[in-house]
Amino acid sequence: MLNIVLVEPEIPQNCGNIARTCAATRSRLHLIEPLGFDISEKAVRRAGLDYWPMVDLRVYRNLEHFFAENPDPDLWLATTKAPQDYTGATFRDNCYLFFGKETAGLPEDFRMAHYDRCIRIPMRADARSLNLSNSVAILAYEALRQQGFPQLSGVGEMAGGRDDSLPSGAR
Repeated sequence: MLNIVLVEPEIPQNCGNIARTCAATRSRLHLIEPLGFDISEKAVRRAGLDYWPMVDLRVYRNLEHFFAENPDPDLWLATTKAPQDYTGATFRDNCYLFFGKETAGLPEDFRMAHYDRCIRIPMRADARSLNLSNSVAILAYEALRQQGFPQLSGVGEMAGGRDDSLPSGAR
């Protein structure tokens, strides 16, 4: 299982997109408070997040609470300030990918405490960052690719081959 950890996320649409990625990939979503939005059942229902019941969600008061519940995790920290890009990382089963809040990223002391586990997504030097939900999707799928996409469908409905009885425009 892959674990996605959002530290103090602020934008509900990003969290919704990330939750959908977690649902589709069978990844567990960990949210570190404070949150910049409401995730109550009523708020989720009002937002029309029909995939929310498929999300394995855990919520923590702060990073200390997270580490008390998940001692010594195999962690990777996504940050634009990282010394290495993500292609040098080996993502193992049950690893944890940490992402910071949209306006400030991960706390500096947290990054420095795990300096060798900080990774970045390559991009042009004058770009501030990618959207948080895009960053999560990139790293989640790389981690899952390295693990052989466990418990995920390896083929689509077209795997049976072409149906030559259909007109070419209908294929």
